[in-house]
Amino acid sequence: MQSNQHYHLDFLKSAFSYDNPYYSVAEVKKWIATQNRKVEVNIRKIPFSALNDWDFYDDHLALRHESGKFFSIDGIRVNTNWGSRQEWEQPIINQPEVGLLGFITREINGILHFLMQAKIEPGNVNFVQLSPTLQATKSNYSRVHRGKTPAFLEYFINASPDQVLVDQLQSEQGARFLKKRNRNIIIKIQDEIEVPDNFIWLTLAQVKALMREDNLVNMDTRTVIAGIPFGEYEPEVTGFFNFLNRNREVDSIPARMLQSLLTSQNALHSFDGILQFVTRLKTQYELKVEKLPLNQLDGWQIGEAEIYHRERKFFRIIAVEVLIGNREVQSWTQPMIEPAQEGLCVFIAKEINGLLHFAVQAKLECGNFDIIEFAPTVQCLTGNYRNEKSMKTLPFLDYVLTVQPEQVIYDTLQSEEGGRFYREQNRNMIILAGDEISQKLPSNYIWMTLHQLQTFIKFNNYINIQARSLLSAINFN
Repeated sequence: MQSNQHYHLDFLKSAFSYDNPYYSVAEVKKWIATQNRKVEVNIRKIPFSALNDWDFYDDHLALRHESGKFFSIDGIRVNTNWGSRQEWEQPIINQPEVGLLGFITREINGILHFLMQAKIEPGNVNFVQLSPTLQATKSNYSRVHRGKTPAFLEYFINASPDQVLVDQLQSEQGARFLKKRNRNIIIKIQDEIEVPDNFIWLTLAQVKALMREDNLVNMDTRTVIAGIPFGEYEPEVTGFFNFLNRNREVDSIPARMLQSLLTSQNALHSFDGILQFVTRLKTQYELKVEKLPLNQLDGWQIGEAEIYHRERKFFRIIAVEVLIGNREVQSWTQPMIEPAQEGLCVFIAKEINGLLHFAVQAKLECGNFDIIEFAPTVQCLTGNYRNEKSMKTLPFLDYVLTVQPEQVIYDTLQSEEGGRFYREQNRNMIILAGDEISQKLPSNYIWMTLHQLQTFIKFNNYINIQARSLLSAINFN
């Protein structure tokens, strides 16, 4: 089995390199456009009565598939001692099986390349997005739908330990899924393989460059990429990496990001201190979730074609009919979640002790696997954040919405997972702050370096999916 140091360097070289013998970043965008034109796609909303194999069961206890597989839409009542709103009811996606999100990698001209799939999910804003090599629920890859076996599944099922570079269980959206987790895995192969025309080899640098575009790289790719370990080095070695990468300006943002990622020296808090911080919160706060019938949820109504909040807030459950020409099953119906509005996910970064730190929020969400997860500085997904009340009560929201443009170092629209969420996109931002942001934070916030965030990712269920999405986009070029 190759040493950790070896594959950390493989990932770093790929994160620095645009050296792809097949496609430039510009050519990848054209390739995606071509993939979109090639596939017949038709997605339309339908009433619940038109769903095939789905129905409301047990006097509207849940909306589920007749097989009992895939997922169900359940009603829940939430009780907690966290925050200002400590009891509420809502629908939620219940999908207890663990999905599989995986990349095959191999070296091409000495650089690690990732096998990406041009995949269309029914909820995608722009249809084709770049997904992992394999993206499948257990119901999909065990062929409950009676369709084809997903391409390349056998490489992950039969992978030997020395082929596995990353293997993690990671959470999904805690406000929408009930304790949902996926296995995020990256394997490395040596031999050339035959690649279908809707797959493409890209370096990590190319993938990160494409994340600077709206809605090209899907959520599943971003969560797996976020888990990539790059190792830990002395500051002098990090400086040498930046020199080799031609980031000779020590104050350049990519150079400062790389330094924050690769060294633990000069961090404001120790790893053990951060662990104590989050452990204290997990023991201080409680989260009780119990199931309720969908037709008994306070504040929610069931119509012919949607389950919605009576104030038209948060999100709604809809039904869709799907036709996608290149899927394992080409036509089906299913429920989906449609958001009430666009969301906002933001990390604020600040230099402390000569090292970039990120203001990280400890956040309780009703579907969290272990009560508390680390979230972006600002995470607004379920309500209209552009109002006076939110601006006053949500930490840092007013600052984010009025920040100077030159302080914004990353700003794109990124889609949520298109297999369950209908055309949901959130504004993703990273802001570089100065003295206007105090080193003292609210009680449920803590400063962390990129290296510390990366370390917590590998321990599973500590960094939420919105934070991982932002972290995946950080590049060093």
